[in-house]
Amino acid sequence: MGTVEVQTGSVICISSHIITYGNAASEEITNQIKEEIETMWNEPLASIYFNHDTYKVQFKITAAYNPAMEPEEILANDNPLNNYFRIEEFAHGNISFVDGLGCNTGYFKLENLYKGSTTAAHEYGHTLGLEHPSDIDLRGKGVPGIMYPRGTLVDAAFQYDPAQPAGTKGGTMHPMFRKVTQNDIDLLQLHRLDLINNVAIVGDFSSVWHPDHRDIDIGFA
Repeated sequence: MGTVEVQTGSVICISSHIITYGNAASEEITNQIKEEIETMWNEPLASIYFNHDTYKVQFKITAAYNPAMEPEEILANDNPLNNYFRIEEFAHGNISFVDGLGCNTGYFKLENLYKGSTTAAHEYGHTLGLEHPSDIDLRGKGVPGIMYPRGTLVDAAFQYDPAQPAGTKGGTMHPMFRKVTQNDIDLLQLHRLDLINNVAIVGDFSSVWHPDHRDIDIGFA
């Protein structure tokens, strides 16, 4: 989630503020998440056609670590810049996730956040409303875009193990090869946003405070 502002100089700026909490969160990992999101989403030097002109699209990401986060802070938040992510070593399902498409909360598994993992940049795309592509067989189509999920079939060079047959263990996309592309920016459909004084909101308030999954017994049906 974030704000979209049409600025002077034919620039459209998307701004978001990342706030982390949880036992595995830290200043270091928070800054790493911030840098990954901002760097990857600015990497394509994207542009869109808007209002009879071509605009450069830029992302401005800030971040803060809040070890004393209380549920009420997330529930009462009305700032569309704020995105809240709990970070823990353990996660049910063994994956990081956000609370839907176009949201402002989620839960990250620390193991998924190694430098270059692209997990934070991928989940950020979900907060802006992007979903996984329906066709996850990218063989012969080159570098995978940022929104492709784990398990995607890709050219051997982008697999966990290039020597493995496609679809077998090691024969699917390694997330570190994902890139943000112009197509990902196009899918945001920024030209359709309702601007008020040149500002709009992308995404929505999910406002979910997550407890540590180690304290939750999900049980079995």
